[in-house]
Amino acid sequence: MRSIWNGAISFGLVSIPIKLVNATESHAISFRQIHTEDNGRIRYRKVCELEEREVTQAEIGKAYEDADGTMIPITDDDLSHLPIPTARTIEIVAFVPADRIDPLQMDAAYYLAASGAPAAKPYTLLREALKRSKKVAIAKYALRGRERLGMLRVVGDAIAMHGLLWPDEVRAPQGVAPDTPVTIRDKELDLADALMDTLGEVDLEDLHDEYREALEEVIAAKASGESPPQAPAPAAGGKVLDLMAALENSVRAARESRAAAGAEAEVRPLRQGRAAPKEPAGKKSTSTAAKKPAAAKKAAPARKSTSKAGEGAKKTGAAAAGSATAKKTPAKKSTPRKRSA
Repeated sequence: MRSIWNGAISFGLVSIPIKLVNATESHAISFRQIHTEDNGRIRYRKVCELEEREVTQAEIGKAYEDADGTMIPITDDDLSHLPIPTARTIEIVAFVPADRIDPLQMDAAYYLAASGAPAAKPYTLLREALKRSKKVAIAKYALRGRERLGMLRVVGDAIAMHGLLWPDEVRAPQGVAPDTPVTIRDKELDLADALMDTLGEVDLEDLHDEYREALEEVIAAKASGESPPQAPAPAAGGKVLDLMAALENSVRAARESRAAAGAEAEVRPLRQGRAAPKEPAGKKSTSTAAKKPAAAKKAAPARKSTSKAGEGAKKTGAAAAGSATAKKTPAKKSTPRKRSA
């Protein structure tokens, strides 16, 4: 891998010569702008708006535009006198637990490669110290004309550095969350949990860019003079009117998808002894059962069998009788015997 920057890690009085290498790469497909009539390339030329002529790179400098539009020229000589102690040096300033770093601050990622044999031992020392401490190093460095903040951590046998945004560059999430009062019911949370359990986990290595693959097929077809493949029409997204119905449909679809793929879905039961979702809203027994969860937990074993029987007899109306029995059980132990009789 080609290095983009050479310098050293300053670890106290220890200096570790390193090379900075990009840790990521983009596989996005880029396009050129063309003249649609003859496929000629469209190029941009740098033109001075005052003289209305194209200028060369040697004639181009830097300037800061003031609020009133005034241009304040800044020369390379002006910049050379700036007090940047981190030039060509990644200066470690602290070691902190990794969970202290807000993911919102994460920026570009780099690998730090040891530069030459003399750097091998101090490089390894820093790597092993980071491993044993289970911390990350916070550092300052200069790159592309500005001072930056970085986080050093161990990746395999290498040290990686993530560029970090300065804390004042991360916006506060003001006005982002909904300001309308919302009540979330336990049943909705149960369905959301069931959907999460059904979807399960995923190995990130199995994920790929389907859009890029489809785009490559279009380019290959056009290059060979064939008609590009037609993508299936996207499903019409309607307005969600019933959140519960949408969640139930999502759980059902996820289960069917898992079953079709031959994967066993591990789904947490939606209800444990609660028949509330299937009962009419007007039944008094539903609200009573929701208000007394503690009494339901303390029920005798005989009552557990009663609740199971009530669950299996929803069609015959035994669920309502089971709810009435549940009210009497905590106060009267002989109730299950009368019910079975």
